[in-house]
Amino acid sequence: MIVDLPDTNVSKISRALVSVREEGGAVALGRVLTLIILTREGAMEEVIEAANDASREHPMRVIVVMLDTKDTEDARLDAQIRVGGDAGASEVVTLRVYGQAGDSNLESLVTGLLLPDAPVVVWWPNKTPKNPAKTSIGKIAQRRITDAATKADPSAWVAGLGDQYSPGDTDLAWTRLTRWREQLAAILDQPPYEPVRSVRVRGASDSPSTALLAAWLRLALDVPVDWGYLDAEEWPHGIKSVTLVRDSGEVRLERPSPAVAVLTQPGQPVHDLAFPRRTLRECLAEELRRLDPDVLYGRVITEGWELLGPPATQETHG
Repeated sequence: MIVDLPDTNVSKISRALVSVREEGGAVALGRVLTLIILTREGAMEEVIEAANDASREHPMRVIVVMLDTKDTEDARLDAQIRVGGDAGASEVVTLRVYGQAGDSNLESLVTGLLLPDAPVVVWWPNKTPKNPAKTSIGKIAQRRITDAATKADPSAWVAGLGDQYSPGDTDLAWTRLTRWREQLAAILDQPPYEPVRSVRVRGASDSPSTALLAAWLRLALDVPVDWGYLDAEEWPHGIKSVTLVRDSGEVRLERPSPAVAVLTQPGQPVHDLAFPRRTLRECLAEELRRLDPDVLYGRVITEGWELLGPPATQETHG
């Protein structure tokens, strides 16, 4: 069910939500959080789709706020409510804010729509303030999600994450590393239990996750990490390879293609692993599983980043 509310206000939206639930049989019981999405023109449907998919694991109310980029003297708020099949297991409220209506505190636009006594998560899927925790919306949230991959200069964004970090912050560039971190941890938990002497990490020039993986390995293993970027023509997107150097030889986890990784270890058969890049829905659903601060992420972007040296000169993988 979709209900359009042109030229409206928060009070009318709240009443409409109650009416829609009563008429359509949708209830707010079981909603575990409120997800606020601050997005831009042209990107709204993609992020709503990801939130709807994630809501099947985390039933929630989704509030999508989009500031109109066109010059207008009219201060106006248009809203739309989606429930049922149009919203997955969530309620979706979209707010399109025009003119001076967006100049005031954005917190006032969403406060009356939050689920009572439920955690608040804010997600900036594209344009992000320099310090999310200091914004009016960020201050009311338990978790704040950004995405370095959407920035014009992902490497610069990752480098600055530690400077602006507040407990509760996270970035989807970190979430995309889960499969890599799990596989590398599994390798280290198996014989021959030798210490790692050094590490080598390589990835595409547009991959902020490459830097975060290198910082995590530097922090976790306390060994030198040689990391850097490959030529874009050789490897276009994401992490390419991780090499762990041990006394018995090199352990190498490498993607020959974006969906597969090959694990090579001394004295063992070569293993092909399914290693697809994680979808936006998967990353968002993972971040919504925990509403407490991700302490490890905070340590990686502060302590780990300080220990990590600069990247190697961009190279062609050979």
